[in-house]
Amino acid sequence: MLKLSNNVQLADWEIELNAIRAQGAGGQNVNKVSSAIHLRFDIKRSSLPTFYKERLLKLSDQRITKEGVIVIKAQQFRTQEKNKDAALQRLKDLILSATVPIKKRRPTRATRSSQQRRMDKKTQRGQTKVMRKKVDY
Repeated sequence: MLKLSNNVQLADWEIELNAIRAQGAGGQNVNKVSSAIHLRFDIKRSSLPTFYKERLLKLSDQRITKEGVIVIKAQQFRTQEKNKDAALQRLKDLILSATVPIKKRRPTRATRSSQQRRMDKKTQRGQTKVMRKKVDY
């Protein structure tokens, strides 16, 4: 059971964990032992509140498929148990990140002094270019 908050929990049947062989270098341990974990979590079939489901499905995260399934692959550690814990923690972090309220952007205006500095620089640049012209006698 994965506890997200005081009143939101995920049952074990909702999270599908498969042991697979890890990729990359590592010698005999990597070639023989299936220590990597492949986690699958179906958002639509889960017991999450609708607020969580909507926010998760709106996320543009590469770990979420078009069908609404979260796929996480954990192969950072040598042991299967540590990789399982890491995958579950990453799932928890992803779900909790979706619940963080999005700050609304408030447009700002340029200060009067910054506008004045910009205009002064433009004038100065124009003067430099005028000085480069051919002198007319």
